[in-house]
Amino acid sequence: MSHAYISQSFMRMLKETSVAYVFDIGGLIAGFMVASQLGIFLLSPWAIAIYPAIVSSKGVIGGLLSGRLSTALHLGTMYPRFFRNTNSFYKLFEALVVITLATCIAMSSIAIVFGSLFWGITFADFPAILSVVVATMAIGIVLSLVTIKVAFVTFKRGLDPDIVVYPIMSTFADIFITLFYIGVISLFFSSYLGSWIIAAIALAFGFLVLCILPKDIHDMGFIKTIKESMTTMLLVAFVVNVTGTVLKQISYFVADRKEVFTVYPALIDMIGDVGSVVGSTATTKLALGLLTPSFFQCEAMPRTFLVLGLLPLWCLLS
Repeated sequence: MSHAYISQSFMRMLKETSVAYVFDIGGLIAGFMVASQLGIFLLSPWAIAIYPAIVSSKGVIGGLLSGRLSTALHLGTMYPRFFRNTNSFYKLFEALVVITLATCIAMSSIAIVFGSLFWGITFADFPAILSVVVATMAIGIVLSLVTIKVAFVTFKRGLDPDIVVYPIMSTFADIFITLFYIGVISLFFSSYLGSWIIAAIALAFGFLVLCILPKDIHDMGFIKTIKESMTTMLLVAFVVNVTGTVLKQISYFVADRKEVFTVYPALIDMIGDVGSVVGSTATTKLALGLLTPSFFQCEAMPRTFLVLGLLPLWCLLS
């Protein structure tokens, strides 16, 4: 591979990544919403603690979708359209719905263990936590449809969805999932009727999963996606509860420093973007045969990934 081609490819990736990472500034909007609505997060000991779990899990699921979809678009196994697409496209979305519910159950189960040890709650709070988490993530499925549309548009316009889609959508996802979460917990704690509405949304989402499973349980692509994703999601469910515990403890000391809560979503958004862009780009190039499965045997990729990782740090410091 010529140095001229490597340089041209490198500069194109640098430009696309720079534009995509600029959207991380929007993460401050999500932080502003949290800081301005801290009273709502104090309605229950677990309300602030599970917020990182909600944001991070939605980010991981969004990364899974954008990574799989971007690679499939490059390979031609999926088309940039919603209708008359391949079977793999529809199975991917259905698997995403199942993974979302499974992640919610895992997060809530681990949260109740952490909560009983560190948050001052009991196992009686499990139905409330599960309802709020599932309802929030169920509403957040709308963001997955937007992610798909953005991937289609960027691919049609000649941009690399591996680089552009996730950084853009993760910022919008942070903003809207925060908005959804604030709305859900506000409704849940507002009245007895509100808690039943949230429970109904959660049950409807569970019913949707029960409709999907019998139809797709024997589809190898569907099962493969579930199996490959669940190990990661279980690990994430554990880690984000640790993060939530730390955030809850910090909230005792920085309750009057709202800037801490304002910056928090933007920081985790940017860190997630770096990991997703590097991972998604590497996955596509491995599938296309443009990258060897060794960090030191490829001439261009170490330098490229270094820039992809250091660029957001430069943006943050500037």
